[in-house]
Amino acid sequence: MKPSSSSSPSSILRKARLSPFLFTLLAFIVFVTILYSEDFSCIFSQLEYSSLSGPPNSISRIKKNKKLPFAIGETEEGCDMFSGRWVRDYSRPLYEEEECPYIQPQLTCQEHGRPDKDYQHWRWQPHGCSIPSFNVTLMLETLRGKRMLYVGDSLNRGQYISMVCLLHRLIPENAKSIETFGSLSVFTAKDYNATIEFYWAPFLLESNADDAVVHRISDRVVRKGSINKHGKNWKGADIVVFNTYLWWMTGLEFNILQGSFEDEVKDIAVVSTEDAYRMGMKSMLRWVKKNMDPKKTRVFFTSMSPSHQKSIDWGGEPNENCYNETKIIKDPIYWGSDSRKSIMQVIGEVFRKTKVPITFLNITQLSSYRKDAHTSIYKKQWNPLTAEQLVNPVSYADCVHWCLPGLQDTWNELLFAKLFYP
Repeated sequence: MKPSSSSSPSSILRKARLSPFLFTLLAFIVFVTILYSEDFSCIFSQLEYSSLSGPPNSISRIKKNKKLPFAIGETEEGCDMFSGRWVRDYSRPLYEEEECPYIQPQLTCQEHGRPDKDYQHWRWQPHGCSIPSFNVTLMLETLRGKRMLYVGDSLNRGQYISMVCLLHRLIPENAKSIETFGSLSVFTAKDYNATIEFYWAPFLLESNADDAVVHRISDRVVRKGSINKHGKNWKGADIVVFNTYLWWMTGLEFNILQGSFEDEVKDIAVVSTEDAYRMGMKSMLRWVKKNMDPKKTRVFFTSMSPSHQKSIDWGGEPNENCYNETKIIKDPIYWGSDSRKSIMQVIGEVFRKTKVPITFLNITQLSSYRKDAHTSIYKKQWNPLTAEQLVNPVSYADCVHWCLPGLQDTWNELLFAKLFYP
């Protein structure tokens, strides 16, 4: 009888040759999986969020089964706090303008002659769920022995002042203070050993607009890889709220400094605004990854604050803006031309690809409806108005910043909700 083919010498030889090949192939697969595990996770996370169209909603890059620092509960399943409508609520505002001495004169609309208060009587109502009530006692007790820091531009400073106004009522007069040290403003609640702070850094990175007072520069330049210039002052914070947007919007291109501001001959690259902003976002995330302990701290990023410079966006007359606007926009899909969707897409792309734990506060859409809530002409003017301006208020109306109390209190209510009920 002839030997069966299964046990022939040639078959045995083939098996002997195949085994090392299989072993090498399996080892290679394991090596590649380990080496590129983060890239694979990015791909999977992109698939997870592929159903999002347009600007992203709340994105928190933390597994849901992990309890976040400061959390005491969870947002109900399927609740998108940033999708909803404005409803009248005459129990608002949450504080009165004259009750909060910390509001800057650029934001005190009643003091500067605004004749109506309608803008103060609105409450944000998400579809199918509700925002938890802002609990001053809970917030103060949570901040006991802690440092809360807002970092960004004047819009983030407005949100910082809003938080101070929301909290200071329960703090005795002799147990609170506010001081400014260059780019840093510090509100101290002495009995709580707590601080709420604001740091001026409109680009987050080093720029030629870093002076907290004198920074009106048209030809703006940001230095690449320079976030530590400011970041060294953020270390040790327990809760950080970042924002940056408006200062990048100088056109379709932006100036990026490759070397140092001290260089005699400066190496400046001109890139698209989207690429420049992407660089800023990635720098912020690298700083957070290196300096913030996700087991003890929380980091938030607030999306772009919309402006209302062009009334034709909401069906108004050409060459007009937010001046004299007292009604909200009710079109649920309204999106103003001053809010670049391409920037929202950059934010979505960068956040989806990172494992850095950061919570995205998407205030853009809900704020877009509020053309009535800007300071307009009802604020301190730093320079005397000309005769031409006086006869044409539209020409000097501020359609960027917001009256306090007002819209930015809602931003902090959403921050409160995401801090305690992520």
